[in-house]
Amino acid sequence: MTAPVFRPAEEQDLDAVYALICDMEAKELPYAAFAEIFSAQLANPDYLCLVCELDGAVAAECNLRFEYQLHHAARIAEIMELAVAPGYRRRGLGADLLREAHVAALAQGCVQLELPRHTPRTDAHRFYEREGFKRYHYKFSTPLTAAGNGNALGR
Repeated sequence: MTAPVFRPAEEQDLDAVYALICDMEAKELPYAAFAEIFSAQLANPDYLCLVCELDGAVAAECNLRFEYQLHHAARIAEIMELAVAPGYRRRGLGADLLREAHVAALAQGCVQLELPRHTPRTDAHRFYEREGFKRYHYKFSTPLTAAGNGNALGR
């Protein structure tokens, strides 16, 4: 086994990153929309998708967004997705990607690294807590429809 290589994603990584995200979400996402968003993010300096290559294949990815937030009065980095391919799990690649994300966030002038996680992913929660992340926030969301959802602004 070769040493892992961490680098910014490139257009040719689209299929590998798509497969990782679909596996993480446990569903097939619309490929054309995914590809369009992936390309747009690669061209935008406020986003960074890091990939981990191992044995000539993309084994993991970490997608970051950098933004200034009023409630911090500072620039923050958010990990939007972090996924490791099933055959590469339990090798420390996720922890390595978190370290790479930390370095990238500092280079972008960020003062904090955040990550929202889907509630049912309890294994992921344990991983992030083991890596030093603290649970400080709840994140609420609602689907948007033209008619509203009956519970929020569209009541």
